[in-house]
Amino acid sequence: MKTIVYNHPWNGSYNHAILTKVVETFKERNQKYQIIDLYQDEFDPTYHASELKLYSRGKYENKLVGKYQSMLNSSNELIFIFPVWWYNVPAILKGFLDKVLLKDFAYIENKNGTMKGLLTNIQSVKVITTGQAPKWYIQFLAGNGIKKTFIKSTLKAVGMKNIQWIHCGYVSLAKNENRVKFLYSLPSKL
Repeated sequence: MKTIVYNHPWNGSYNHAILTKVVETFKERNQKYQIIDLYQDEFDPTYHASELKLYSRGKYENKLVGKYQSMLNSSNELIFIFPVWWYNVPAILKGFLDKVLLKDFAYIENKNGTMKGLLTNIQSVKVITTGQAPKWYIQFLAGNGIKKTFIKSTLKAVGMKNIQWIHCGYVSLAKNENRVKFLYSLPSKL
């Protein structure tokens, strides 16, 4: 099962056009998919004191966390779609990672302070991002937060494999043909 983790508050956004294209592609290929739409679900990314008390035990109180964990357990492929804000993931996605990728679900702690990833069922990940900055700028001049923190230090750490980052830069500055070209190139990358 493919799971799309979608992160944008506005249905008129270019990110929503990407989501639509990805869904169309899966439907054309008769591939099973499910969508985690954090904004539509009104997912609360904030850790509250009552939730934090449960964190060290790998427990949660937000029912969406259990739903999302179940969806991730049934997945062999993830597709993240989000805008790059401040050269990193949106806050709602960071909250998703904090609250859903819990101990004893996504990882176990080793005695030396490292972790062993448990989400080895996820064999492929596509990270599709948009932003004003081109990918080279994010990678070489802005700290490379997507690759270093999100991909290497988070997704790979919890056991995910074969991670590909696909980025569309200059989103509002580019000609419409460039955005359309990017959309139509997506099926070959999925």
